Amino acid sequence: MHTTHTSFLLAGQTVHRITFDPATFTDIDLLWLPHHAELTDAGRKRKTDHLAGRLAAAHALRDFGITALPAIGVNGEPLWPAGIVGSITHTANCAMATVCDHPHRLVGLDCELILDPQEAEDIKDGILFETEESVLRPGDIPFSQALTLVFSAKESLFKALFPCVKEYMGFDCARVTALEEQHLTLALTRSLAGFSAGDCFTIHWQRENERIITLIAQQ
Repeated sequence: MHTTHTSFLLAGQTVHRITFDPATFTDIDLLWLPHHAELTDAGRKRKTDHLAGRLAAAHALRDFGITALPAIGVNGEPLWPAGIVGSITHTANCAMATVCDHPHRLVGLDCELILDPQEAEDIKDGILFETEESVLRPGDIPFSQALTLVFSAKESLFKALFPCVKEYMGFDCARVTALEEQHLTLALTRSLAGFSAGDCFTIHWQRENERIITLIAQQ
């Protein structure tokens, strides 16, 4: 599969990005993965996304001198080498990964294509509380972009918390309490294993063309 690797900084954290051409993928490409047999029955999109994500993860891990790749957990989550925490995301023809060697840090990364304005209006009730909409509507950011940002931020938070709480989290598990130019704040609406309702988390974000990228990396 034809790929291009680049990297950038977000909130001081290095994010590795793989841009790929799905049309150039063949199943032989998967043999590079130690766990390739687990993807035998997966669809083509799942295979290309997974491969690109693991390529991004490989570049991120090499920054720490690690050549092992994250395996696949029972819930589909990446299983990082000992002493490492990280996160992988993919959308369209792009995959990203970031890692750090502070095992108690919360790390979550997500990337989303900005929603069409009408689609944003159609799906907002499944993502937002009414109080959140009142935070987003008065802002300078168009609502479709703001909703994409909240969607992505909640995904990043859930990825960061999952290794600790080991349970599925819906969009109603957290709400936006503040939205700023480069970060937003999410507060838990209920207790989770090791965390209490009201606990707040800072999610950093940036826009890249028609994508929103969000990241949490905190103790």
